[in-house]
Amino acid sequence: MVLFLFLAHLAIGIAFTLVFVSREAGVKFFRFNTGMAALLMVAAFAFRPPEASADLAGKVALGALAVFEASLVLYWFTVGRVLASVRPFIVGTSVVAGAVALVAQAIPSAGAFPSQVMTILSFFSSAFLLGGACTAMILGHWYLVIPSLQVSHLQSIVKVHMVSMAVRVVVVGAVIAFAIVSWEPGLGPNFSRYIFSIAGIFFWQRLLFGLAGPAVLSYLTWETAKIRSTQSATGILYVDFFTVVVGEVLAKYLLLATRVPV
Repeated sequence: MVLFLFLAHLAIGIAFTLVFVSREAGVKFFRFNTGMAALLMVAAFAFRPPEASADLAGKVALGALAVFEASLVLYWFTVGRVLASVRPFIVGTSVVAGAVALVAQAIPSAGAFPSQVMTILSFFSSAFLLGGACTAMILGHWYLVIPSLQVSHLQSIVKVHMVSMAVRVVVVGAVIAFAIVSWEPGLGPNFSRYIFSIAGIFFWQRLLFGLAGPAVLSYLTWETAKIRSTQSATGILYVDFFTVVVGEVLAKYLLLATRVPV
């Protein structure tokens, strides 16, 4: 389930953040990213556990993911070739299907109504952060493919990544505060006691590698992009993406272990 959620959220996040990339990045850039997102979704389906479709919400999520996958494949086949007039509709379909899948996945992963809202916000911010980090890293690398590409495009996607980082920090902070103040005896494990136990090492690793690390690295990337050093910015983004991946995998594990969507 951890890999299923992580791979699905990464694929959806890539589709979300491609909307913010200029067409000047070139047809090959969009084909590469949509193809990679489609392959990630295939891998997610391969790791899909039986319980992922055990209820109505799970079936809706899988159906939405199937529509998401089909729209990505259609976009990959048509970008730069045919169906230019309906391509925005294809992109819109993938974004909407991805959003529906995130909501449907969040519902069975949480308990009562407030927890469901927190889980939905967590899933959206997770996908946004993963997609922003991955797309920024690949766009930085794309300056080796198109050396004449304006550096302003990298600066723009780094801004998107920094916004996604800020949103993720706010959501995780709200989730932690809610989990601590809303706990009552008999309603599950005490989260504040968990984070200070031996098992809580995963929680602190999640904060260090998944939030603190990317926050610093995204700022360094922005400062490097401002002085037009695309190669240095790309190198930092590789490390940044690795820390985001580690943090979000741990976040999925903690959700399953504690029912808290950090």
